[in-house]
Amino acid sequence: MSSINRSKTKTPMPAQDPKKRSKNFDEVALGYTEEDAVNEARRCLNCKKPTCMEGCPVQVQIPRFIKHIAEKDFQSAINVIKETNSLPAVCGRVCPQEEQCEQKCILNKMGDSVGIGRLERFAADWERKQGIKAPKQTSQTNKKVAIIGSGPAGLTCAGDLVKLGYEVTVFEAFHEPGGVLIYGIPEFRLPKAIVKQEVEFIEKLGVQVKTDMVMGKVLTVDDVFQMGYDAVFIGTGAGLPKFMKIPGENYLGVYSANEFLTRINLMKAYSFPKTDTPVKVGKKVAVVGGGNVAMDSARCALRMGAEEVYIIYRRSEEEMPARKEESEHAKEEGIIFNFLTNPTRIIGDDKGWVKGIECIQMQLGEPDASGRRRPVPIEGSEFILDMDTVVIAIGTGPNPLLTKATEGLDLNKYGYIDTDENGKTSKEGVWAGGDIVTGSATVILAMGAGKKAAQSIHEYLQTK
Repeated sequence: MSSINRSKTKTPMPAQDPKKRSKNFDEVALGYTEEDAVNEARRCLNCKKPTCMEGCPVQVQIPRFIKHIAEKDFQSAINVIKETNSLPAVCGRVCPQEEQCEQKCILNKMGDSVGIGRLERFAADWERKQGIKAPKQTSQTNKKVAIIGSGPAGLTCAGDLVKLGYEVTVFEAFHEPGGVLIYGIPEFRLPKAIVKQEVEFIEKLGVQVKTDMVMGKVLTVDDVFQMGYDAVFIGTGAGLPKFMKIPGENYLGVYSANEFLTRINLMKAYSFPKTDTPVKVGKKVAVVGGGNVAMDSARCALRMGAEEVYIIYRRSEEEMPARKEESEHAKEEGIIFNFLTNPTRIIGDDKGWVKGIECIQMQLGEPDASGRRRPVPIEGSEFILDMDTVVIAIGTGPNPLLTKATEGLDLNKYGYIDTDENGKTSKEGVWAGGDIVTGSATVILAMGAGKKAAQSIHEYLQTK
């Protein structure tokens, strides 16, 4: 029987030194050793009524896998996780556990919650070191399902359906599968090798992946049905950049965060100088926004050679939506935060390049519809920051390419797909989930949507 660790604080996660890591794209958090993992797992009280599971969108049996780690049975731990989660190495790194499973942990009343995410990452990394074994193929039904998009929603839906015996094909627009996991999240937070390993596991389950398939141009949803598929899941995300609609956004050196991160990720800036990445990053960079994408953009700019990088955010630090861990890492690396600041225009030179950004100071007024206090400009407080590059990271919208080419698909007023609670759309045989339904959200919520849709598709095809 494993002994209990009564520490009120989490076992610390080893990490790269901030000064060193700000100059490389290697992973920041280094992961638990076996000793660390066992020590942390032994903090779990193994509650009779575990509230932590209420916060998990993919229903991982959390106390069971942690108990196995406490007993040093790491193979059983990863087996339990993979019963419901096909992407554990991804979730262990980028899932906001502090707002979900860990928030529900009973230990929060006495100190830190159990480090559930860190333990999930440990189990997945342990398995990778041993060599991931190909799972047994499930017996096939005679029905086929098409998945459009290979991001977290699509991969989860595909993995669950193939386990139920369906023939599943994933159609991906880019040349590499993984969606936002590949092109959106930087190497230092989620290494590409980890994503490729997770995709390979899905393929070993029996899923076929077809890349360079820009759906809506190459094929429509109706074309897919004509090819013999019985159901379709749309998980294309929300990849259409939003801008502020202020003067100067067309100057050279202004990027959407989407373009900035996609170039850096798909053009392999993380292997520089071996790879020449066509992303101009000047000495001074401003990133507008306060979410995880803004933190990713700022930290990438630093690693691409910028000398000064600023986060410009119109609310206070308290309202900032980025994960605390990400903003703390950014501060440690030297990112400069300008809170209660909002851009009013971007200034350019006579050659059309950015040379500065004009901002106005803000103060917090009454709460808006989101419940956060509305930022109000302070008259006469304008000031100019000299800048060479500006990255706009204020969110994304739905790309209309596929939805416009799909007849009978109801959209809401913002252009996102309307679905029921299980992802079923207005079009017969079509489901959707992830950011194309909810707008920009987390990887784990997209996975949860893919999981619900898979079960709903299964019930539909069983009765069809």
